[in-house]
Amino acid sequence: MRDQEPGPGHPERRLSTREAAELLGVKPDTVYAYVSRGRLSSRRTPGGRGSTFDAQEVEALARRTGREAAGSPGTEPSVRTHLTLIDEDRYYFRGVDAVELTARHSYEEVAEWLWTGRLQAGAAFTAPEASVEAARRVVDALPEHTGPVDRLRVAAVAAAAADPLRFDLSEEAVLATARVLLPTLVAALPPKRPTHRDGASLAGRLWARLSGLPAGEAQLHVLDTALGLLADHDLAASTLAVRVAASARAHAYAAVSAGLGVIEGPMHGAAAGLAHRMLLDVLDLGSAGPVIAQELRAGRRVPGLGHRLYPGEDPRARALFALLEEIPEAAPALAAARDIVVTTARHVPLHANVDLALAVLTASSGMQASAGETIFAVARTAGWIAHALEEYGERPLRMRPSGRYVGPRPPRPLPE
Repeated sequence: MRDQEPGPGHPERRLSTREAAELLGVKPDTVYAYVSRGRLSSRRTPGGRGSTFDAQEVEALARRTGREAAGSPGTEPSVRTHLTLIDEDRYYFRGVDAVELTARHSYEEVAEWLWTGRLQAGAAFTAPEASVEAARRVVDALPEHTGPVDRLRVAAVAAAAADPLRFDLSEEAVLATARVLLPTLVAALPPKRPTHRDGASLAGRLWARLSGLPAGEAQLHVLDTALGLLADHDLAASTLAVRVAASARAHAYAAVSAGLGVIEGPMHGAAAGLAHRMLLDVLDLGSAGPVIAQELRAGRRVPGLGHRLYPGEDPRARALFALLEEIPEAAPALAAARDIVVTTARHVPLHANVDLALAVLTASSGMQASAGETIFAVARTAGWIAHALEEYGERPLRMRPSGRYVGPRPPRPLPE
Protein backbone atom coordinates (compact mmCIF):
# COMPACT_ATOMS: atom_id res chain seq x y z
CA MET A 1 0.00 0.00 0.00
CA ARG A 2 1.40 3.44 -0.98
CA ASP A 3 1.86 6.18 1.56
CA GLN A 4 -0.63 9.04 1.33
CA GLU A 5 0.24 11.87 -1.03
CA PRO A 6 1.37 15.10 0.68
CA GLY A 7 -1.38 17.55 1.43
CA PRO A 8 -2.96 19.39 4.32
CA GLY A 9 -1.93 17.59 7.46
CA HIS A 10 0.26 15.14 5.54
CA PRO A 11 3.99 15.90 5.25
CA GLU A 12 5.73 14.96 2.03
CA ARG A 13 7.33 11.54 1.92
CA ARG A 14 11.11 11.67 2.26
CA LEU A 15 13.59 8.94 1.32
CA SER A 16 17.04 8.26 2.71
CA THR A 17 20.02 8.14 0.36
CA ARG A 18 20.00 4.34 0.35
CA GLU A 19 16.24 4.19 -0.32
CA ALA A 20 16.61 6.64 -3.20
CA ALA A 21 19.53 4.64 -4.61
CA GLU A 22 17.54 1.39 -4.47
CA LEU A 23 14.54 2.99 -6.18
CA LEU A 24 16.75 4.41 -8.93
CA GLY A 25 18.79 1.22 -9.26
CA VAL A 26 22.10 3.06 -8.72
CA LYS A 27 24.81 3.44 -6.08
CA PRO A 28 24.51 6.15 -3.40
CA ASP A 29 27.35 8.13 -5.04
CA THR A 30 25.26 8.34 -8.22
CA VAL A 31 22.34 9.82 -6.27
CA TYR A 32 24.58 12.71 -5.20
CA ALA A 33 25.81 13.04 -8.77
CA TYR A 34 22.17 13.54 -9.83
CA VAL A 35 21.92 16.30 -7.22
CA SER A 36 25.06 18.04 -8.47
CA ARG A 37 23.71 17.93 -12.05
CA GLY A 38 20.39 19.45 -10.98
CA ARG A 39 18.38 16.32 -11.78
CA LEU A 40 17.41 15.80 -8.13
CA SER A 41 17.03 18.02 -5.08
CA SER A 42 18.04 17.08 -1.56
CA ARG A 43 17.52 18.29 1.97
CA ARG A 44 19.96 17.88 4.83
CA THR A 45 18.65 15.87 7.75
CA PRO A 46 18.44 17.54 11.17
CA GLY A 47 21.92 17.62 12.65
CA GLY A 48 23.55 17.67 9.23
CA ARG A 49 24.16 13.90 8.90
CA GLY A 50 23.07 12.68 5.49
CA SER A 51 20.38 13.90 3.11
CA THR A 52 16.77 13.08 2.31
CA PHE A 53 14.96 13.19 -1.00
CA ASP A 54 11.37 13.87 -2.05
CA ALA A 55 9.83 10.48 -2.88
CA GLN A 56 7.71 11.79 -5.77
CA GLU A 57 10.73 13.49 -7.35
CA VAL A 58 12.82 10.31 -7.05
CA GLU A 59 10.03 8.21 -8.56
CA ALA A 60 9.71 10.63 -11.49
CA LEU A 61 13.46 10.47 -12.09
CA ALA A 62 13.35 6.67 -11.92
CA ARG A 63 10.70 6.66 -14.65
CA ARG A 64 12.73 9.06 -16.82
CA THR A 65 16.01 7.18 -16.41
CA GLY A 66 14.19 3.91 -17.15
CA ARG A 67 12.98 5.32 -20.46
CA GLU A 68 16.46 6.68 -21.23
CA ALA A 69 18.04 3.28 -20.54
CA ALA A 70 15.53 1.54 -22.79
CA GLY A 71 16.17 3.92 -25.69
CA SER A 72 19.91 4.58 -25.40
CA PRO A 73 22.45 2.12 -26.83
CA GLY A 74 25.33 1.29 -24.52
CA THR A 75 23.42 1.82 -21.27
CA GLU A 76 22.82 -1.03 -18.85
CA PRO A 77 19.22 -2.18 -18.30
CA SER A 78 17.82 -2.04 -14.78
CA VAL A 79 15.40 -4.55 -13.27
CA ARG A 80 13.84 -3.97 -9.86
CA THR A 81 14.38 -6.92 -7.53
CA HIS A 82 13.92 -7.70 -3.84
CA LEU A 83 16.65 -10.36 -3.82
CA THR A 84 20.25 -9.12 -3.85
CA LEU A 85 21.82 -5.73 -3.17
CA ILE A 86 25.53 -5.18 -3.87
CA ASP A 87 26.82 -2.16 -1.97
CA GLU A 88 30.50 -1.21 -1.85
CA ASP A 89 32.36 -4.38 -0.76
CA ARG A 90 29.37 -6.17 0.76
CA TYR A 91 26.25 -7.80 -0.57
CA TYR A 92 22.89 -8.68 0.92
CA PHE A 93 20.20 -11.32 0.40
CA ARG A 94 16.79 -9.73 1.04
CA GLY A 95 18.47 -7.07 3.16
CA VAL A 96 20.53 -9.53 5.26
CA ASP A 97 24.34 -9.56 4.98
CA ALA A 98 24.99 -12.59 2.73
CA VAL A 99 28.34 -13.46 4.31
CA GLU A 100 26.85 -13.46 7.81
CA LEU A 101 23.82 -15.43 6.62
CA THR A 102 25.92 -18.18 5.01
CA ALA A 103 28.21 -18.36 8.04
CA ARG A 104 25.27 -19.37 10.22
CA HIS A 105 22.96 -21.25 7.86
CA SER A 106 23.19 -24.10 5.36
CA TYR A 107 22.85 -23.71 1.62
CA GLU A 108 19.35 -25.18 1.76
CA GLU A 109 18.32 -22.61 4.38
CA VAL A 110 19.85 -19.78 2.32
CA ALA A 111 17.92 -21.01 -0.73
CA GLU A 112 14.64 -21.00 1.20
CA TRP A 113 15.39 -17.47 2.41
CA LEU A 114 15.92 -16.30 -1.18
CA TRP A 115 12.76 -18.03 -2.40
CA THR A 116 10.33 -17.14 0.37
CA GLY A 117 11.88 -14.52 2.65
CA ARG A 118 11.43 -16.97 5.52
CA LEU A 119 14.17 -18.86 7.33
CA GLN A 120 13.37 -22.58 7.59
CA ALA A 121 15.74 -24.18 10.06
CA GLY A 122 16.86 -27.65 9.04
CA ALA A 123 15.60 -27.33 5.46
CA ALA A 124 16.53 -30.40 3.40
CA PHE A 125 15.94 -31.23 -0.26
CA THR A 126 15.17 -34.70 -1.58
CA ALA A 127 14.07 -35.83 -5.02
CA PRO A 128 11.61 -38.58 -6.03
CA GLU A 129 13.26 -41.63 -7.51
CA ALA A 130 11.45 -41.15 -10.83
CA SER A 131 13.03 -37.74 -11.34
CA VAL A 132 16.50 -38.96 -10.38
CA GLU A 133 16.25 -42.09 -12.53
CA ALA A 134 15.15 -40.12 -15.60
CA ALA A 135 18.04 -37.68 -15.18
CA ARG A 136 20.62 -40.39 -14.55
CA ARG A 137 19.61 -42.39 -17.62
CA VAL A 138 20.19 -39.54 -20.03
CA VAL A 139 23.33 -38.29 -18.28
CA ASP A 140 24.86 -41.78 -18.30
CA ALA A 141 24.26 -41.97 -22.07
CA LEU A 142 26.42 -38.89 -22.75
CA PRO A 143 30.01 -39.25 -24.03
CA GLU A 144 32.62 -39.69 -21.33
CA HIS A 145 34.28 -36.34 -22.08
CA THR A 146 31.02 -34.39 -21.56
CA GLY A 147 31.49 -31.37 -19.31
CA PRO A 148 29.66 -30.97 -16.00
CA VAL A 149 27.39 -28.12 -17.09
CA ASP A 150 26.32 -30.13 -20.14
CA ARG A 151 25.41 -32.95 -17.78
CA LEU A 152 23.45 -30.59 -15.53
CA ARG A 153 21.60 -29.08 -18.48
CA VAL A 154 20.63 -32.50 -19.84
CA ALA A 155 19.57 -33.59 -16.34
CA ALA A 156 17.32 -30.53 -16.05
CA VAL A 157 15.63 -31.36 -19.37
CA ALA A 158 15.12 -35.00 -18.33
CA ALA A 159 13.70 -33.98 -14.95
CA ALA A 160 11.30 -31.62 -16.72
CA ALA A 161 10.10 -34.37 -19.05
CA ALA A 162 9.39 -36.55 -16.01
CA ASP A 163 7.30 -33.84 -14.34
CA PRO A 164 3.78 -33.50 -15.82
CA LEU A 165 3.09 -30.51 -13.55
CA ARG A 166 6.02 -28.44 -14.83
CA PHE A 167 3.75 -25.93 -16.58
CA ASP A 168 2.10 -24.89 -13.30
CA LEU A 169 3.74 -21.51 -12.59
CA SER A 170 2.04 -20.85 -9.27
CA GLU A 171 4.44 -19.97 -6.47
CA GLU A 172 3.64 -23.17 -4.57
CA ALA A 173 4.30 -25.35 -7.64
CA VAL A 174 7.56 -23.56 -8.58
CA LEU A 175 8.86 -23.93 -5.02
CA ALA A 176 8.06 -27.64 -5.13
CA THR A 177 9.97 -27.87 -8.42
CA ALA A 178 12.97 -26.08 -6.93
CA ARG A 179 13.15 -28.42 -3.95
CA VAL A 180 13.17 -31.40 -6.33
CA LEU A 181 15.36 -30.01 -9.11
CA LEU A 182 18.40 -29.15 -6.98
CA PRO A 183 18.89 -32.65 -5.50
CA THR A 184 18.07 -34.18 -8.90
CA LEU A 185 20.86 -32.21 -10.58
CA VAL A 186 23.36 -33.34 -7.95
CA ALA A 187 22.20 -36.97 -7.99
CA ALA A 188 22.52 -37.11 -11.79
CA LEU A 189 26.26 -36.37 -11.71
CA PRO A 190 28.53 -39.46 -11.80
CA PRO A 191 29.87 -40.20 -8.29
CA LYS A 192 33.61 -40.18 -7.56
CA ARG A 193 33.13 -42.30 -4.43
CA PRO A 194 30.27 -44.04 -2.61
CA THR A 195 27.45 -41.53 -2.29
CA HIS A 196 26.08 -40.21 0.96
CA ARG A 197 22.75 -41.26 2.31
CA ASP A 198 19.71 -39.34 1.09
CA GLY A 199 19.42 -37.46 4.36
CA ALA A 200 22.88 -35.88 4.03
CA SER A 201 23.26 -32.22 3.14
CA LEU A 202 23.34 -31.20 -0.50
CA ALA A 203 26.98 -30.21 0.02
CA GLY A 204 27.77 -33.73 1.25
CA ARG A 205 26.11 -35.33 -1.76
CA LEU A 206 27.85 -32.92 -4.14
CA TRP A 207 31.28 -33.60 -2.57
CA ALA A 208 30.96 -37.30 -3.42
CA ARG A 209 30.54 -36.32 -7.07
CA LEU A 210 33.46 -33.93 -7.16
CA SER A 211 36.20 -35.64 -5.16
CA GLY A 212 37.38 -39.18 -4.59
CA LEU A 213 38.77 -38.13 -1.21
CA PRO A 214 36.77 -38.34 2.01
CA ALA A 215 35.60 -34.99 3.35
CA GLY A 216 36.10 -33.79 6.88
CA GLU A 217 33.59 -31.59 8.65
CA ALA A 218 35.62 -28.45 7.93
CA GLN A 219 35.86 -29.22 4.21
CA LEU A 220 32.12 -29.87 3.92
CA HIS A 221 31.51 -26.59 5.75
CA VAL A 222 33.63 -24.72 3.18
CA LEU A 223 31.75 -26.33 0.29
CA ASP A 224 28.36 -25.63 1.90
CA THR A 225 29.38 -22.02 2.55
CA ALA A 226 30.58 -21.63 -1.05
CA LEU A 227 27.20 -22.83 -2.30
CA GLY A 228 25.42 -20.30 -0.11
CA LEU A 229 27.70 -17.41 -1.05
CA LEU A 230 27.23 -18.14 -4.77
CA ALA A 231 23.46 -18.65 -4.59
CA ASP A 232 22.76 -15.23 -6.14
CA HIS A 233 24.65 -12.14 -7.25
CA ASP A 234 22.15 -9.70 -8.71
CA LEU A 235 21.66 -9.67 -12.51
CA ALA A 236 24.65 -11.63 -13.75
CA ALA A 237 24.46 -12.69 -17.41
CA SER A 238 23.01 -16.12 -16.63
CA THR A 239 20.43 -14.64 -14.26
CA LEU A 240 19.30 -12.18 -16.91
CA ALA A 241 18.83 -15.12 -19.30
CA VAL A 242 16.68 -16.83 -16.67
CA ARG A 243 14.51 -13.74 -16.26
CA VAL A 244 14.07 -13.44 -20.03
CA ALA A 245 12.92 -17.08 -20.15
CA ALA A 246 10.59 -16.57 -17.19
CA SER A 247 9.23 -13.40 -18.78
CA ALA A 248 8.13 -15.58 -21.72
CA ARG A 249 6.54 -17.88 -19.13
CA ALA A 250 8.93 -20.76 -19.68
CA HIS A 251 8.58 -23.25 -16.81
CA ALA A 252 11.17 -23.34 -14.03
CA TYR A 253 13.19 -26.23 -15.53
CA ALA A 254 13.48 -24.35 -18.83
CA ALA A 255 14.41 -21.11 -17.07
CA VAL A 256 17.22 -22.92 -15.20
CA SER A 257 18.33 -24.47 -18.50
CA ALA A 258 18.65 -20.96 -19.94
CA GLY A 259 20.94 -20.01 -17.07
CA LEU A 260 23.02 -23.16 -17.54
CA GLY A 261 23.42 -22.30 -21.22
CA VAL A 262 25.00 -18.93 -20.37
CA ILE A 263 27.11 -19.97 -17.39
CA GLU A 264 29.60 -21.98 -19.48
CA GLY A 265 31.29 -18.85 -20.81
CA PRO A 266 34.89 -18.24 -19.63
CA MET A 267 33.82 -14.82 -18.34
CA HIS A 268 31.23 -16.39 -16.05
CA GLY A 269 30.99 -19.85 -14.46
CA ALA A 270 34.03 -21.34 -16.22
CA ALA A 271 36.38 -18.72 -14.76
CA ALA A 272 37.00 -20.86 -11.65
CA GLY A 273 38.39 -23.66 -13.84
CA LEU A 274 40.89 -21.27 -15.43
CA ALA A 275 41.99 -20.15 -11.96
CA HIS A 276 42.31 -23.83 -10.87
CA ARG A 277 44.67 -24.63 -13.76
CA MET A 278 46.74 -21.51 -13.10
CA LEU A 279 46.99 -22.43 -9.42
CA LEU A 280 48.28 -25.91 -10.29
CA ASP A 281 50.90 -24.35 -12.58
CA VAL A 282 52.08 -22.12 -9.73
CA LEU A 283 52.28 -25.12 -7.40
CA ASP A 284 54.28 -27.09 -10.00
CA LEU A 285 56.77 -24.27 -10.65
CA GLY A 286 56.94 -23.05 -7.06
CA SER A 287 56.44 -19.41 -8.04
CA ALA A 288 53.68 -17.27 -9.52
CA GLY A 289 56.05 -15.04 -11.49
CA PRO A 290 56.57 -17.14 -14.63
CA VAL A 291 52.91 -18.23 -14.69
CA ILE A 292 51.63 -14.64 -14.52
CA ALA A 293 54.15 -13.62 -17.18
CA GLN A 294 52.87 -16.34 -19.50
CA GLU A 295 49.25 -15.28 -19.00
CA LEU A 296 50.07 -11.66 -19.80
CA ARG A 297 52.29 -12.58 -22.74
CA ALA A 298 49.40 -14.53 -24.25
CA GLY A 299 47.19 -11.44 -23.92
CA ARG A 300 44.94 -13.04 -21.31
CA ARG A 301 43.51 -11.59 -18.11
CA VAL A 302 44.89 -13.22 -14.98
CA PRO A 303 41.98 -15.40 -13.80
CA GLY A 304 40.73 -15.13 -10.25
CA LEU A 305 41.55 -11.45 -9.84
CA GLY A 306 39.36 -8.34 -9.88
CA HIS A 307 35.60 -7.89 -10.03
CA ARG A 308 33.77 -5.03 -11.71
CA LEU A 309 31.28 -4.75 -8.82
CA TYR A 310 33.83 -4.67 -5.99
CA PRO A 311 36.54 -2.01 -5.78
CA GLY A 312 38.15 -4.00 -2.96
CA GLU A 313 38.34 -7.72 -2.26
CA ASP A 314 35.37 -9.83 -3.25
CA PRO A 315 33.55 -10.53 0.07
CA ARG A 316 32.85 -14.10 -1.08
CA ALA A 317 36.56 -14.72 -1.55
CA ARG A 318 37.38 -13.18 1.81
CA ALA A 319 34.90 -15.45 3.59
CA LEU A 320 36.11 -18.63 1.85
CA PHE A 321 39.81 -17.86 2.38
CA ALA A 322 39.16 -17.45 6.12
CA LEU A 323 37.57 -20.92 6.27
CA LEU A 324 40.25 -22.52 4.08
CA GLU A 325 42.95 -21.27 6.45
CA GLU A 326 41.56 -23.71 9.04
CA ILE A 327 42.19 -26.71 6.72
CA PRO A 328 45.85 -27.93 6.72
CA GLU A 329 45.52 -29.60 3.31
CA ALA A 330 44.66 -26.24 1.75
CA ALA A 331 47.83 -24.47 2.96
CA PRO A 332 49.95 -24.97 -0.23
CA ALA A 333 47.16 -23.81 -2.54
CA LEU A 334 46.45 -20.83 -0.27
CA ALA A 335 50.11 -19.83 -0.38
CA ALA A 336 50.08 -20.11 -4.18
CA ALA A 337 46.95 -17.93 -4.36
CA ARG A 338 48.60 -15.26 -2.18
CA ASP A 339 51.66 -15.38 -4.43
CA ILE A 340 49.45 -14.77 -7.47
CA VAL A 341 47.78 -11.75 -5.83
CA VAL A 342 51.08 -10.23 -4.61
CA THR A 343 52.88 -10.80 -7.92
CA THR A 344 50.10 -9.24 -9.99
CA ALA A 345 49.69 -6.33 -7.57
CA ARG A 346 53.18 -5.08 -8.50
CA HIS A 347 51.69 -3.94 -11.80
CA VAL A 348 47.89 -3.86 -11.37
CA PRO A 349 46.23 -3.50 -7.93
CA LEU A 350 43.66 -6.28 -8.33
CA HIS A 351 42.14 -8.21 -5.44
CA ALA A 352 41.25 -11.90 -5.31
CA ASN A 353 37.74 -12.80 -6.41
CA VAL A 354 35.58 -15.81 -5.63
CA ASP A 355 36.98 -17.78 -8.60
CA LEU A 356 40.44 -17.86 -6.99
CA ALA A 357 38.95 -18.95 -3.66
CA LEU A 358 37.01 -21.73 -5.42
CA ALA A 359 40.25 -22.78 -7.14
CA VAL A 360 41.96 -23.16 -3.76
CA LEU A 361 39.07 -25.32 -2.56
CA THR A 362 38.99 -27.54 -5.65
CA ALA A 363 42.76 -27.85 -6.11
CA SER A 364 43.33 -28.79 -2.48
CA SER A 365 40.49 -31.32 -2.41
CA GLY A 366 41.52 -33.62 -5.24
CA MET A 367 38.86 -32.21 -7.57
CA GLN A 368 39.14 -31.61 -11.31
CA ALA A 369 39.39 -28.13 -12.76
CA SER A 370 35.75 -28.29 -13.83
CA ALA A 371 34.59 -28.72 -10.21
CA GLY A 372 34.44 -24.96 -9.61
CA GLU A 373 32.05 -24.58 -12.53
CA THR A 374 29.88 -27.37 -11.15
CA ILE A 375 29.76 -25.76 -7.70
CA PHE A 376 28.90 -22.44 -9.30
CA ALA A 377 26.08 -23.89 -11.42
CA VAL A 378 24.49 -25.89 -8.60
CA ALA A 379 24.73 -22.93 -6.20
CA ARG A 380 23.32 -20.39 -8.63
CA THR A 381 20.30 -22.58 -9.39
CA ALA A 382 18.77 -21.35 -6.13
CA GLY A 383 19.10 -17.73 -7.22
CA TRP A 384 17.77 -18.50 -10.71
CA ILE A 385 14.64 -19.99 -9.20
CA ALA A 386 14.22 -16.91 -6.98
CA HIS A 387 14.51 -14.61 -9.99
CA ALA A 388 12.10 -16.75 -12.01
CA LEU A 389 9.57 -16.49 -9.17
CA GLU A 390 9.92 -12.70 -9.20
CA GLU A 391 9.56 -12.54 -12.98
CA TYR A 392 6.42 -14.72 -12.98
CA GLY A 393 4.82 -11.94 -10.93
CA GLU A 394 5.63 -9.30 -13.56
CA ARG A 395 3.94 -8.43 -16.87
CA PRO A 396 4.62 -11.21 -19.42
CA LEU A 397 7.18 -10.57 -22.18
CA ARG A 398 8.38 -7.32 -20.63
CA MET A 399 12.03 -8.39 -21.16
CA ARG A 400 11.81 -7.51 -24.84
CA PRO A 401 14.18 -4.70 -25.91
CA SER A 402 13.84 -3.08 -29.31
CA GLY A 403 16.58 -3.63 -31.87
CA ARG A 404 18.31 -0.60 -33.43
CA TYR A 405 18.56 -1.47 -37.10
CA VAL A 406 21.84 -0.33 -38.70
CA GLY A 407 21.72 -2.36 -41.94
CA PRO A 408 21.10 -1.16 -45.50
CA ARG A 409 18.03 1.00 -45.93
CA PRO A 410 15.13 -0.76 -47.68
CA PRO A 411 13.80 -1.29 -50.20
CA ARG A 412 16.59 -3.20 -51.91
CA PRO A 413 16.20 -5.34 -55.05
CA LEU A 414 15.87 -9.08 -54.57
CA PRO A 415 19.26 -10.82 -54.72
CA GLU A 416 20.06 -12.63 -57.98
